Amino acid sequence: MFFNLQEEEKKMWQDNIRRVTPYTPGEQPKDKDVIKLNTNESPYPPSPMVQEVVRSVENNRNRLYPDPEAAVLTDAIAKYYNVDSNQVFVGVGSDDVIGMSFLTFFNSEKPILFPDITYSFYDVWADLFKIKYEMKPLNEKFEIVKEDYLVENGGIIFPNPNAPTAVEMQLDDIEYIIKNNRDSVVIIDEAYADFGDVSVLGLVNKYENLLVVRTYSKSRALAGMRIGYAIGSKTLISALKAVKFSYNSYTMNYVSICAGAAAINDDKYFKEIVSKVINTREKAKDTLKKMGFSFTDSKTNFLFATHKSVPAEEIFEELKKRKIYVRYFNKPRINNYLRITIGTDEEMEKLYEALKEIVK
Repeated sequence: MFFNLQEEEKKMWQDNIRRVTPYTPGEQPKDKDVIKLNTNESPYPPSPMVQEVVRSVENNRNRLYPDPEAAVLTDAIAKYYNVDSNQVFVGVGSDDVIGMSFLTFFNSEKPILFPDITYSFYDVWADLFKIKYEMKPLNEKFEIVKEDYLVENGGIIFPNPNAPTAVEMQLDDIEYIIKNNRDSVVIIDEAYADFGDVSVLGLVNKYENLLVVRTYSKSRALAGMRIGYAIGSKTLISALKAVKFSYNSYTMNYVSICAGAAAINDDKYFKEIVSKVINTREKAKDTLKKMGFSFTDSKTNFLFATHKSVPAEEIFEELKKRKIYVRYFNKPRINNYLRITIGTDEEMEKLYEALKEIVK
């Protein structure tokens, strides 16, 4: 009888556990002798100014709590983009910033809207926070259909350029969505915008309901530091900070705050490595096309590619055997595509050599 009671109690507490299907990040191989083209990190090291800052941080400083406002970093970002410091919010990577944004802004009984093919974290967060959502299908060219976002909603979010499709939406089309959804917060995830031609940052003072989220993980070569930020109206940023301080006041560590400020202050280095990635990307398009690949017109630091005859999953597995890691998504509509991060020219040459063997 006692045993059965324990079993019943166990079942009762298990019923109160929140169950979600977690996000699956890109594989992080432990072997160092690999070519890693699967998680869209920068192939180049951080700015020398960042390296100097990290070396110069006094160890004794780390026994103290960091500035909860992360003012050094917030002010540097504000100065770079010519906005007020109270229009900037920083967090532990753009994932943290967007997750906090879901908590802060998506509290309606109406569903939020995002594309059916997009960043895989969006539906995970919605399920985690019990937010209703609708996924709007991309068209046959993997483009967002702006008219699909003119329905009643509790908020809108999508990346530009989109991921994993690498397709960039034009500024006029994005503004069309924003201005026709004045009663909802519209979040544009610009994780890859530095590699493209379009940004909506110039619209944040025009539309109070617009929030733009960015990251240091791609173009600023600091994925390991986990730095993300949002820029928007003072009203939106104030609300974000209120939720953050209700949850965890000290999300940013001291070293990351200083390194983030140093990275954004070294604009010359930033532009140099972004330019290198773009040049390598355009060369990759030409090389892979000759091998029978086709792809969207990427405006990111990766290619979304499919081969005319060899299945994507087969290519993925064969590359992995050769210690070359790319990303494969076993999902409807994109299960014959690979997402290939742009590496250094040397890394890409090794990729081409391997692909010549696989797709011959």
